[in-house]
Amino acid sequence: MKRLFKVLKNIFFIFIAVILLASVSVFIYHSYKLHKESALIKGEGTLVNVNNEEINIYNEGSGEDTYVFMSGSGIAAPVYEMKGLYSKFAKKNKVAVIERAGYGYSDVFQDDRDIDKILEQSRKSLIKSGNKPPYILVPHSLSGIEAIYWAQKYPSEVKGIIALDIGLPHQYVTHKMGLVDSLTVRGVNILTKIGMHRLIPSVAYNPVVIQQSFLTDHEKEMYKALSYKQFFNDDMEQELLQSYNNGKKSVNLPIPKETPILFIDAIADQYKNSKYTKQKNEDYEEFAEQLLKGDVIKLNGTHSIYLYAPDEIYKLTMEFIKKTEGPI
Repeated sequence: MKRLFKVLKNIFFIFIAVILLASVSVFIYHSYKLHKESALIKGEGTLVNVNNEEINIYNEGSGEDTYVFMSGSGIAAPVYEMKGLYSKFAKKNKVAVIERAGYGYSDVFQDDRDIDKILEQSRKSLIKSGNKPPYILVPHSLSGIEAIYWAQKYPSEVKGIIALDIGLPHQYVTHKMGLVDSLTVRGVNILTKIGMHRLIPSVAYNPVVIQQSFLTDHEKEMYKALSYKQFFNDDMEQELLQSYNNGKKSVNLPIPKETPILFIDAIADQYKNSKYTKQKNEDYEEFAEQLLKGDVIKLNGTHSIYLYAPDEIYKLTMEFIKKTEGPI
């Protein structure tokens, strides 16, 4: 029996040693690649100082309306990933892409990602980069909390919202992150610091973006490099961990009834009959019914709907904005 325990003990220590050696090797390789890729990472946009840190705002186009694109959680390089959509708008409108703290070319702020701080950073960086309100916000996923909160606190600054398969504030409150989920988020953050995401590239960046034609070959390489650098950093981790508290702040305020909102509901074929998909649509419909001008449109595609239906989104947006400019 003692011999068996000794053998098992040795196996355990060997296993730990192998894990440590592999982790150190991955970390060294990741650090080497980051240094090499740094030559590729040359900013696209305007870096503005906010509380002694820098936030990147990418501007393109001109026109009466300013469409502000706000990426979802974990989209490490918004300027590149969302280009297929915002470039459609930039032909006849002014476009601003916010890269929140921890995203794209912006600094990692390492703050608590409280929604009031996030919103003030967005407002200040837009003004400093030459974009004056009112704005038409185009949030995706998690940034739906910020967009709706923006309309609640500063309604005169928000002309409308084009909600791309967003998470509604009350959804983050109703479905509060559990212990297992929060531990998973923290664990993934630690693994990315080691560089484990390099072993699974499709985790760090969306392969569909690479397959598209809206980026040049050089931009695709910058997209990859930026994704490896920024993926699931401390700011992204905190955004998710704070989603309940941030959603609760919005829920505690009145719904922005006077802000026109178009909900783009992404429906993937494999999940079209799922309980989650049906509930999501019901939530959008219920929210839209409380607005003076609100609508819900279903589009076929996965959650990253901006990659699958850019032409449809642009057309629907123009029709919706034109309709909202008429009498209530």
